[in-house]
Amino acid sequence: MQIERIAQTQIQSMLLPGKVIVLYGPRQVGKTTLVKTIQSSTARRSRLINTDELAYREALASQNRQILDEVLADAELLIIDEAQRVPDIGINLKILIDNHPDVTIVATGSASFELANRINEPLTGRKITFHLYPLSYPELSRSFGPFEARSMLEQWLVWGSYPEIVTCPPHLRARLLGELVGSYLFRDLLELEGVRRADKLVDLLRLLAFQIGQEVSLAELATSLGINRQTVERYLDLLEKVFVIYRVGGFSRNLRKEVTKNSRYYFFDNGVRNSLIQNLNPLAQRDDIGRLWENFLMNERWKTHAYADRAVNRYFWRTYDQKEIDLIEEEGGQLRGFEFKWKPRSLSRATQNLFLSTYPNAALKVISQENFVEFLR
Repeated sequence: MQIERIAQTQIQSMLLPGKVIVLYGPRQVGKTTLVKTIQSSTARRSRLINTDELAYREALASQNRQILDEVLADAELLIIDEAQRVPDIGINLKILIDNHPDVTIVATGSASFELANRINEPLTGRKITFHLYPLSYPELSRSFGPFEARSMLEQWLVWGSYPEIVTCPPHLRARLLGELVGSYLFRDLLELEGVRRADKLVDLLRLLAFQIGQEVSLAELATSLGINRQTVERYLDLLEKVFVIYRVGGFSRNLRKEVTKNSRYYFFDNGVRNSLIQNLNPLAQRDDIGRLWENFLMNERWKTHAYADRAVNRYFWRTYDQKEIDLIEEEGGQLRGFEFKWKPRSLSRATQNLFLSTYPNAALKVISQENFVEFLR
């Protein structure tokens, strides 16, 4: 089943001569499928290179104009899949673009920190960056139909929305999801960054998985894992850079009693989170529906903004007397607050009054099953 991606139209519109399109994203999120679809739909002469092939990897690392020209051949659109495997890829792409200003290059990479370190400085002013995430709810709705997508909401909450997991037979989901999680942790992190304590990395993720929607203390994590705080910080940074988790900080402008010291962490995909804690039970057998719902909506809202190319600051809001709002968005000086409730319920009057009296120009809304589709438009 082919699911049309929102990013496809965006990338196609930016295939400009003399530009390098850099497409970041986790493993198995559909980058290769997307660039192949773009290649098949273009009228320009194109060539797709997979850097798994040693000959191409060595040629693209050569910094030799003649060899690079042979790789390009007569292509007007050159696509390099998994470009982070090529040493000094940024310098070589610069040589190609500088000598062939009518050519467009698309480079994909699953390990964002590895590709970014090799590509940013040489390609300053020459690149356009896109991120591809697990399938978004609008993409699922467009492919399955609005009614069907809503009726499958439990599936998205439990199993996540990686393309392979969405389209595979139900009896294969658990196995494929387990293999996907393994590629996350062991291929990108353990190989690229030489993380030696794989057990601690997995334990860290499991601790975070049980603390969705709660502030995380790095000192407590370090104590629980038996490692130092600096190592915890390094692991968290790496996990963010390979698209496993992301951090949301606390919001404060006026009140001294607002909590800002600690952060909250969310998983880019519910299925990855549930696989890590080995709980893929249906919602009726779970006690963490609220956390699943919050993680799902945080992810989907992130995708909504990213694919619309909107720069939005994201926070949570909490006071020391336990009044809290799950998501605060700041965009163009405007504040929007959202509280996530699986079942329709109003936000407590005390929380509403305190937040709106502190930030009188802010908007505040509860997001439940009844209105989440509008929230994600």
